[in-house]
This record gives sequence, structure tokens and C-alpha cells, in this order.
Amino acid sequence: MNKELGFETKCLHAGYEPKNGEPRVLPIVQSTTFKYESSEAMGQLFDLEASGYFYTRLQNPTNDAVAAKIAALEGGVGAVLTSSGQAASFFSVFNIASAGDHVVASAAIYGGTFNLFSVTMKKLGIDFTFVSPDSTEEELNAAFKENTKAVFAESLSNPSLTVLDIELFAKVAHAHGVPLIIDNTFPTPVNCRPFEFGADIVIHSTTKYMDGHATSVGGVIVDSGNFDWNASDKFPGLTTPDDSYHGVVYTERFGKAAYITKAVTQLMRDLGSIPSPHNAFLLNLGLETLFLRVERHCENAMKVAQYLQNHEKVAWVNYPGLPGNKYYERAQKYMQGGTSGVISFGIKGGRDAATKFQDSLRLATIATHVADCRTCVLYPAGTTHRQLTPEQLIECGVPDDLLRLSVGLENVNDIIADIEQALAK
Repeated sequence: MNKELGFETKCLHAGYEPKNGEPRVLPIVQSTTFKYESSEAMGQLFDLEASGYFYTRLQNPTNDAVAAKIAALEGGVGAVLTSSGQAASFFSVFNIASAGDHVVASAAIYGGTFNLFSVTMKKLGIDFTFVSPDSTEEELNAAFKENTKAVFAESLSNPSLTVLDIELFAKVAHAHGVPLIIDNTFPTPVNCRPFEFGADIVIHSTTKYMDGHATSVGGVIVDSGNFDWNASDKFPGLTTPDDSYHGVVYTERFGKAAYITKAVTQLMRDLGSIPSPHNAFLLNLGLETLFLRVERHCENAMKVAQYLQNHEKVAWVNYPGLPGNKYYERAQKYMQGGTSGVISFGIKGGRDAATKFQDSLRLATIATHVADCRTCVLYPAGTTHRQLTPEQLIECGVPDDLLRLSVGLENVNDIIADIEQALAK
């Protein structure tokens, strides 16, 4: 088909097209290895002179089909699945930054990512400067150094729900000759496609809305193919010979797919953070209904946010889809179909009241998770962000009374009734 397929159609058909007599549903290729008739054929694969499969740690037909589907949904030239969203965050940066390099990152990011950057990657010699997601152009420019290699931010932050000005961050990143990496987990490509606003790399924790059923931990990195790695000498890993592959130069051999090819052939070869084909299969089942589920998540969340906004025991509500919200106008620009099913809010009475409310819920589940088809709730300051200092919590946009409610696909009246009985206690 020459016609550009609609998003819903891509969710169902992109990445895998069975031929005559082949399985209609994407098969699980649960094999570590693949047979070849000659040493020469196998050798060409190891030299990156031919395409094909030889070991699942690098490539697998099931994994690659699902990665290709996500690349199509985001509008990228290629993608690679990872074993978790954390792995996707790490590899997206580590693919172009190494010891002695520097990265600018939004402070309003998932607590696990903040720790990954500020603690673990710092031990690897990569320095991070954290900036407000609401930084002005001048403030962003001031964060850059000669050795800056990338800018990292979330399109819709977890759990503070800050809507990023993607175009501004992209403009500043490109002015300094570096790519913008966007974690697009919360909006998903249903509601936001960062490449259309200048982002260069997109990642997801596929564990969340893409899977949608809390069955499989996973992540993905998507390459737009738009960044010019040859425009400066900042990225020798892509523009100079890789001795571990007989001197291949990724930008010369693979063109627009240089970044994603290096991530697969070098990082996955050496670090091996891949999902099982079975998990990729389950992820694909989630992707097939992504457009339906995200729409309902957003519809339910809007009704719940409106209910909370009008409740006397609720101190504040943050949902970018609500008119009057600080990020409403920005959300209308970048996420016209809705933001996500996640709401953050505070209850009068602070930490004690928040804990009592959470413990009183019956339908909603207390879980370290969001974007499940079932409603779940979490108190981040006491769980996912508990390793952070009070100052870091403020910097991340996580006040001490913040509750994160991930609104599911249940009947919205049942969700509201559960919240109402918990507030009454």
C-alpha cells in the first residue's frame, strides 16, 4: 500500500506483514540461535556486511517486528526494544556519551531516571546538569558546556505532570549541536509525537501504556533519523571507525539509521539488555489496542480530575487537560488528543491524610505502576522518590503531599465512588 496508513491501522499492522501461508498473528521466535549453511554467511553478519539473524541478544524476528511497529507509530527510521524503560533511558544517553562527557537533563523526570543519571551514570564519569522543565531559553543555554552531548527530558513528566516545551528544548539543543532525547511514556504516540516538534530520539517505558496490562517490563528507543551526527566532531562513536567491527563508520554505512544501529550492534552486543521474544509478543498485543485504551484512559481521567477539583477535602489538582491548569495551553499544542490517564493531587492534611486516603481505597490498587488498565494509586514521596532529599523532591516537582492516581478503564462512576468513600474516611 502506497497510501500513508492511519495511526489505528499502524497499531494493528505495522512491523509485521505475513506472506502467503504464514501466521496471521506475529509468531514468537523463541530461539537463541539461527542456522546458516556456511561460515562465510555467518561471518558477513558479524562484520555488519549483511543483514540477518544469528543471536537473539542482538536481533530477533519477534522483537524486531515489535520495534518496527513502534518506530512507525512515532515516525522514526528504526527502533530497538530493551529489557526495561530504565535500560532505554540509560542506553539512549550512553550510546553517544561516555566518561568525561556532560548531559543537560530536565529535573522533572521519573525518580528512577533521576537516580540513574545523578548517581550511577555519574560513577561512569558522565556529568549531568539538571534544569527546570520551565527554563527560559537563556537559562537553558547557561546549562551547556563544551563537552555537552545531549539534552534529556520527558514530554509529560512522571509524576509532576509538567508538559515540556519540546520545540524550545529542541531549538536550544540544536543550537549547541546536540540531540534532544524525549521520554514519551505518558502521552504515548497516540497523544504526542515529539519528532514532529524537533526531538531527535524518543524512548518509552513500554511497561506502561504500550503494554497496558501490567504483564511485561520493557522499554524502547526510537531514532528519528533527523539528527546530523556529522555536523560536528562531538560524536566520534558514530563518525569514526569502530575497531570492534573492523573499522565500520556507522554514519557512512548506515546513514540515517546510524544511531539506532550502533545501539543494537554495539551496546546490545556488549551489555545485552534485551527483552524475551515472549515479552515482545505480549507487548505487541497491547500495542494493537493502544489507540482505544489511551482514549478511554484520558476520558476517564478528565472526569475524575473534574470531580477532585470540586471536592472540599482536596487541596489541589494537577491535570494538564483541565482548563486553567498551568500547562493547559502547552498541552493543547503538544498533546491535542489528551495528555494521559495520570492525575496528581494533594489532600488537605498532608502526608497523614494522603496515607489514610490511599489505604482506604478498595477498587484502586496501591502499586508502583501507572498506565495499567486497572486504576492504581501511589504516594511517590514515600515510594518511588523516597531516596531523594527534600530539596531534590522539590526540584523534581514532587511535593510532600502529592498522590499519583493512574485512572484505569473501569466504569468511571465506580472509580469516583471509590475515591469518594476513601475521602470520607
